[in-house]
Amino acid sequence: MFRSRAKDEKAQDADKAPVNFSKQPRDPQAPKGRPTPKRSQAQSQRRSVANTSMTRKEAAKRQREERRAALERQRQALASGDERYLPARDKGPVRRFARDFVDSRFNIAEFFLPMAVVILVLSMVRVAALQNIALLLWLVVIVLIVLDSFVTAFRLKKQLNERFAGENKRGAVAYALMRSLQMRRLRLPKPQVKRGERP
Repeated sequence: MFRSRAKDEKAQDADKAPVNFSKQPRDPQAPKGRPTPKRSQAQSQRRSVANTSMTRKEAAKRQREERRAALERQRQALASGDERYLPARDKGPVRRFARDFVDSRFNIAEFFLPMAVVILVLSMVRVAALQNIALLLWLVVIVLIVLDSFVTAFRLKKQLNERFAGENKRGAVAYALMRSLQMRRLRLPKPQVKRGERP
């Protein structure tokens, strides 16, 4: 009612002006040509833009596919020894050296499983002499494994201190001893050195 004529003309010009979504900077004094949306409308528009790209079901499917691809890469890395995709416990030059050190030598502990089966069969036979032999064999195997593991740990620790003086070697010896308990063909990552070859 009491508005000035100049303001009325400006408002009419603003209504007639085409909507401009250009990226060019706009003069702050110029009318924008459209009403400011309410907060609820602006938020709903933002949500709709964010949600139209991918539904929850599609996101879950994509995540499953990515996980499957990562596991497949990890499986191939365990077979080939590719450092990039190995699990965290197997990564690094220290762990690689520990693996190669164990794989390059004969370990009594790796024959534990077949020997345990033989001893178990002997102990089940109802002959007192064979059962005594099985018990004696069991004690000999355990003592040999403990001694061999002690020698392996001592030598490996010495080699690690010489080669990797400033690096973190924590858990490498235990890692190597656990590997020595597995049969060579069942070890993962697969052995990359032959027996008798220097790591």
